[in-house]
Amino acid sequence: MIMNDTLTSDVIGRRVEVNGEHATVRFSGIVPPVAGLWLGVEWDNPERGKHDGSHDGTVYFKCRHPTGGSFIRPNKVNFGVDFLTAVKNRYVLEDAPEEDGKGQIIIIGNKPVETIGFDSIIKQQSENKLSFPLASLTLTRAFPALKILALNRTGITWAEVLRCASGWPVLEELYLASNDLFISERPADVLQTLKLLDLSSNQSIDENQLFLIAYLPRLEQLILSDVGISSIHFPDAVTGHKTLMFPSLQYLIVNDNQISQWSFINELDKLQSLHALSCTRNPLMQGGKAAQTTRQFIIAKIGQLKTLNKCEILPEERRGAELDYRKAFGNEWKAAGGHQDPDRNRPNEEFVAAHPRYQLLCLKYGAPEDGELQTQQPFVLKNQLLSKNPMLKDHLLAFATLGAEAGCEELVGIVAFLTLKIKYPNQVDQKVLEKQLPASMTIQKVKGLLARLLRVPVSKLLLSYESPKMPGREIGLENDQQSLQFYSVESGDCLLVRW
Repeated sequence: MIMNDTLTSDVIGRRVEVNGEHATVRFSGIVPPVAGLWLGVEWDNPERGKHDGSHDGTVYFKCRHPTGGSFIRPNKVNFGVDFLTAVKNRYVLEDAPEEDGKGQIIIIGNKPVETIGFDSIIKQQSENKLSFPLASLTLTRAFPALKILALNRTGITWAEVLRCASGWPVLEELYLASNDLFISERPADVLQTLKLLDLSSNQSIDENQLFLIAYLPRLEQLILSDVGISSIHFPDAVTGHKTLMFPSLQYLIVNDNQISQWSFINELDKLQSLHALSCTRNPLMQGGKAAQTTRQFIIAKIGQLKTLNKCEILPEERRGAELDYRKAFGNEWKAAGGHQDPDRNRPNEEFVAAHPRYQLLCLKYGAPEDGELQTQQPFVLKNQLLSKNPMLKDHLLAFATLGAEAGCEELVGIVAFLTLKIKYPNQVDQKVLEKQLPASMTIQKVKGLLARLLRVPVSKLLLSYESPKMPGREIGLENDQQSLQFYSVESGDCLLVRW
């Protein structure tokens, strides 16, 4: 529908299209000195405009961006079509030529699904820029049963969210992605039933704005992907204590941000209910070989975490991560004033701030012994060579395995090895053995070695181990593809073999 230059109807807030670009009408009237009627529009794409709604010192309307506005003659503007036509155009409901049957394979969960026709639909879908009422009185309990509401890419402001929220008294999920939001005030008597809030792709959000929503009593899931956040600090909680903010928050998503400091992760341990975290594609998490180490450190730093980047944290992985973390920073701990003697164990404030859970890990597993913290210099060059030559690593591991079977220390010594006891809980007549095994040896190869020694089929062997550092606890070695080192098996531990 094209309007002429004598447009008289109320058009403020109407959505329009001009040469394929979408905008919202913010002004209708005369703009001196040029005669005739003009429409002032705010473009969805701010780069399309020329000004902020001002002309020759007069403000005719306001835009969010300094170049978001333009003045256009009404006869150049397309005001759209009726609702039914829009639905047909948007979702391609009318008859159309059949597609060539070529689909795209996507993965949903673990299953491949073939999609046909999705591209043509997506091309015709776009966001809705909505106009919201100026008064909240008319909205009170307008949607008394509404529980899920998506307002992504609608141009809504935070003030409008709070104004409309009185009409959503039982709302549980609210999606506000890509609205250029700035959280300007704390929700008062609204959004109190909210369990999920999506603020992703709102680039203006920072930690100070998050504090304004930190006391929503039922908020369990917060999505902050692609908001540009790099730091957070809960001022109400000192190191080692929990914050009162976000009391019910269980799942936090901070993917695609600028997180580069471990202090961000340290602060998350202050959240009293946090069990799941997703933090992919951040500077702190980048890097191929360091990715596993980063995962271990995050697990060690957030004590109550059960899922990281959608992968469950099993008890064995947590134990291994915490032991490795304890060992990795042991020398730094000692240099800062840490000591095996509890009466002399006083690491300085700087170390405690950088490693808030380290003292707890020492209480849990015992303080690291000097022998654990010795740097094995002879293995540095060897490790560099092995990392660059996987085939050489396989050959050396094979030689070390032969050495373990033959009891030849010269062969065993060419790679890092563990001295382990081997017991058979269900076989009282079997003697306890002591073997030296490569730390990088997989559980599958350990089973192969034991199968040859015991003359028992590999398929019948079940392995676990116990550590003198954790008396009374038995750790299962369930993944055949993982190494002894992965499970944090150490010299002095005892392998338990059953069949």
